[in-house]
Amino acid sequence: MDKLVIHGGLPLHGTVRASGAKNAALPILIATLLAPGEHVLDNVPELADVSLTLSLLGRIGCPSLVPDDGGSRVRLDTWRIAFSEAPYDVVRKMRASVLALGPLLARQGQARVSLPGGCAIGVRPVDQHLKGLEALGCRFELSGGYVNGRVDHLRGGEVRFDMPTVTGTENVMMAAVLADGVSVLHNAAREPEVVDLARFLRAMGARIEGEGTDTITVDGVPALRPTRTPYSIMPDRIEAGTYLVAGAITGGAVTVERAPVHALAPVLDALRAAGCEVSADGVGPDGAGRIHLRREGPLAPVSIETQPHPGFPTDMQAQWMALMSLAEGDSVIRETIFENRFMHAAELMRMGARIEPDRDRAVVRGVRRLEGATVMATDLRASASLVLAGLAAHGSTEMLRLYHLDRGYERLEAKLAALGARVRRVPDDVRVVRVVEPDEDRAAG
Repeated sequence: MDKLVIHGGLPLHGTVRASGAKNAALPILIATLLAPGEHVLDNVPELADVSLTLSLLGRIGCPSLVPDDGGSRVRLDTWRIAFSEAPYDVVRKMRASVLALGPLLARQGQARVSLPGGCAIGVRPVDQHLKGLEALGCRFELSGGYVNGRVDHLRGGEVRFDMPTVTGTENVMMAAVLADGVSVLHNAAREPEVVDLARFLRAMGARIEGEGTDTITVDGVPALRPTRTPYSIMPDRIEAGTYLVAGAITGGAVTVERAPVHALAPVLDALRAAGCEVSADGVGPDGAGRIHLRREGPLAPVSIETQPHPGFPTDMQAQWMALMSLAEGDSVIRETIFENRFMHAAELMRMGARIEPDRDRAVVRGVRRLEGATVMATDLRASASLVLAGLAAHGSTEMLRLYHLDRGYERLEAKLAALGARVRRVPDDVRVVRVVEPDEDRAAG
């Protein structure tokens, strides 16, 4: 197992390109099950979760061809589905595997999907998925840790989610495209990744309206076909936001190319309020462009509250906590999406951060500087927050459990190194000599 070694204290400067969005790529890969044939997808990120998804599709009977030259084009053959099952050994590693439920029911009339695992950031039940699919005529029983579903005839229906759920909206929408009649999804998730999935389904012949709002209407069609041209996955707004925060926390100047500018609006607004200069240009019809960030002065404390899109994204909460650890004053972070998502606070405190978590609320009292330490990632976005803290910290930081990081960040070390960071991946059993930078205060005395 590897660890990441970061020698902090250097302002980051330069340009980095956002990869394809993990949270858009996974449902789109699984959605190919709905249309028999050969599918070609571009801008697919090279991530552990993508590899798991392709492995799941292979187990179902749909092989894929991934370039071995680092390219981002993936080919999928979905002519034949041999097994209608997403087994535990795959689903326990990646919660998004539950998205196979809707497409398998729509195409095969049956599905057996293990109850999901994934990051340890609280209970994320599938009850909304089942409730929505039942409104389309599906029947379920839970047995031995599996959801067993059947449907004789998918029919359109009214679906009212109790709360906005991204994967629940995606699962029901994928089933509804092949249902007989019109389905209306109320209180649907509005996230950009849901919009990207709707666009992909429409490119395969689905009839969908209202994506990006809280009411999505799907007029079912008899069959779908693969897209006529390769479909390009949207850029990753969370990855782009993470690199912008990297520039902010180190007091540098960073440009992110192919960033989803409009989807990042709440994060960009918060960065401006914190004292960063932020601008965007070159925005194309798909909403992607260049975002420029520079910070020269002190960080101002900015309180945030996570909300479903278009609010501040929960997947940027941990990174924001790392940034606010160095602000000149106190800020409050409130997490409204997931319970138990402040586990990174304890690791940041090992680096000298002053954080007072209390259930869904954390008070962050800014400190003058962070100190390098050995820390351990607890989930995907927590790992990003520790990397950010390490980039700004005095001395060296070693981060363990890199498999969390590899689930959502493509070639992170190379991208950070291109911005001037001193970061490398080494085997966990390698002893690293800690770098201790001169203490400016003592030197001045």
